[in-house]
Amino acid sequence: MTPAGRTNQLLYQAELLLTQPPAEVDEHEEARRRALEEGALATLELALNSLLREVTEHARLEHHDWRELLDGDEPVAELTQLRALAERPESWLAVLLVRLEALHGVEGAARREAAGGLIAASAGEPLARELAGCLKEFKALLPALRETSQEW
Repeated sequence: MTPAGRTNQLLYQAELLLTQPPAEVDEHEEARRRALEEGALATLELALNSLLREVTEHARLEHHDWRELLDGDEPVAELTQLRALAERPESWLAVLLVRLEALHGVEGAARREAAGGLIAASAGEPLARELAGCLKEFKALLPALRETSQEW
């Protein structure tokens, strides 16, 4: 499999997790939803690392972890573009990075839904919808990053 093929595969798998039809309603419904959301988020993290490996092959970097590359200072055009995107708090990448940090934290990234009659503790859109938006923007940016990378 090519590096681009692996990135595409991971994005497809994340999309499958995010569009999983609701299972039977039972006492595990909430846990199942959170597991699917966090599974999709973990798969998006793998896709991000795969993309970084893919678009920096020409630079022969020793590592491809998103934390190291996006916090680093390697003068690679694709990394510079992604770093700038990550610095904009409203961007899909900034949102994804915040969710990835939460995923690795003690609380996890999936939000608990309020039980009937309770006020939800976490306002905002559901994590699955937020991740679906990140995935859509991620896929939209791929061709441009790949084109720049192929020029090398």
